[in-house]
Amino acid sequence: MRFARCFTALMILATPVAAQAKKGTKPADPDKPVAGGGHLPAGWSARTDEKGKEPETKFVVMDKGYHVTLGPAAIFWRASDKVEGPFRSVLLITQTKRSEHPEGYGIFVGGQGLTGDDEKYTYFLIRQDGKYLIKRRIGGATTNITSTWTAHPAIVRPNAVGEMTNRLEVIIGRDRLAFAINGKEVYTADPRLVDGTGIVGLRLNHNLDLHIDEFAVTKQK
Repeated sequence: MRFARCFTALMILATPVAAQAKKGTKPADPDKPVAGGGHLPAGWSARTDEKGKEPETKFVVMDKGYHVTLGPAAIFWRASDKVEGPFRSVLLITQTKRSEHPEGYGIFVGGQGLTGDDEKYTYFLIRQDGKYLIKRRIGGATTNITSTWTAHPAIVRPNAVGEMTNRLEVIIGRDRLAFAINGKEVYTADPRLVDGTGIVGLRLNHNLDLHIDEFAVTKQK
């Protein structure tokens, strides 16, 4: 009886705590489908993380560049940007407004099997809190190259209206691999760390509004 009374008392005390934890839980941040999506500029392809949601993203030609509005996270690429050997990729990109949560966006390299279950690529992202990440995807699994999201002063942070413009570069040479933000190298390594052969494209996480002023892939000697 004494055990039963103690157990009941503990349950009564625990109930408000559990209720508070549930009440204090942050709301989910679901994908926000974009009206008028599903069409791509000539030569471009897309794949959302959850296959089949490509119509919930919008990618259009705008102001000598491209404007992308996401729903779900996705990759975008052109078959013509397939490279083998040393190359330099450049992305000049503006996040046009703050997202509800910091969401990454940037370049992927070494893209292979992008429409299948065994897709693979390495991606270099920044986000609005001034941090960057380098990561590898093989199929449904991802692994970090940098240990975690890392703050760096080279990243331009959002202004008063939430805009931020940054220039990202990935340079893969015969003897050196470098990732740079606004002309400042933030990570270097042996080029064998990533697969430099494959398609170079864009990796953009969900619920972002982005403008791309420049995206180029140039072969190097």
